[in-house]
Amino acid sequence: MTDQTAPRALPNLAALRADIADLPGPDAEAAAAADAREPTLTKPAGALGRLEELAHWAAAWQGRHPAQVKHPRVAVFAGNHGVAARGVSAYPASVTAQMVQNFIVGGAAVNQLCRVADADLRIYELALDNPTDDFTRGPAMSEADCAGAIAYGMTAVEPGIDLLALGEMGIANTTSAAALCAALWGGDAGAWVGPGTGVHGAALAAKIAAVEGGLLANRAALGDPLKVLAALGGRELAAIVGAVLAARLARVPVLLDGYAATAAASVLYAMDARALDHCRVAHLSAEPAHRALCEKIGQKPLLDLGMRLGEASGAALALQLVRAAVECHRGMATFEEARVSGKAG
Repeated sequence: MTDQTAPRALPNLAALRADIADLPGPDAEAAAAADAREPTLTKPAGALGRLEELAHWAAAWQGRHPAQVKHPRVAVFAGNHGVAARGVSAYPASVTAQMVQNFIVGGAAVNQLCRVADADLRIYELALDNPTDDFTRGPAMSEADCAGAIAYGMTAVEPGIDLLALGEMGIANTTSAAALCAALWGGDAGAWVGPGTGVHGAALAAKIAAVEGGLLANRAALGDPLKVLAALGGRELAAIVGAVLAARLARVPVLLDGYAATAAASVLYAMDARALDHCRVAHLSAEPAHRALCEKIGQKPLLDLGMRLGEASGAALALQLVRAAVECHRGMATFEEARVSGKAG
């Protein structure tokens, strides 16, 4: 369930840029087959709402009709942030490794959600004893370190997986996510900062100051999303970028968890507005800026349950919505099969 392999180094980010410049699109034949079947099913048109859209989306991006959700994977990437030393979280950085152990022994919320969903849970540790640098003093990662974390994230997409749910664990990663969003999407830094693990008062002010300091210290990176990721992101967030890209290349639909996971994926959207077409945001986080971020990348979250746990919990929950959508589309009888009269006129 856990993978502690060291990130595989890439010499630079050029290979990633090349992949993003040549992304495969949806499978037209599978999409057409889904479009043709939907009106024949025993229900009024549109009666299943977003479940219908999800069934079409899954077919188009898996490249087969009907789609299936038989081998879903939930991947949680864990990394530590140097900026945590600035008191931006309600918990110490040591909690990252402690929670990873909790995942391994089956004691976290995501373990229960994966058990209920019959999903394969994998935990990917990224140098937990070697936090990124404090981004208020310069880049959090070198380009080589960032590229290595991206490459490591790509290993989560193995043959046979038909749906990938992505999440993260890392104390201070909502600070990093806020800095990424402010750098990529502009606006006041404070508007992208929320309570995260539950900070308020002086701790929240320190979090805002850290984001502002990070933007100032790394202004040379602004304008290049991949350089922004290296400067202000974390290894676990870079790994999510890699997993999203590898899933696109392998025709695996993706569910993104909350604020931090969406912020990481938005790096790709900032490079190409088509880059997240194979993704859906699983739920609207209670982290205040998540709504604005979803609007920036043109996504409407599938669930809104007031959750803000991270660890792919919302994505693991939404996995079952996709499975339900797929099973309705493939299993329902047609009007002809059921000998049910269609719409009059």
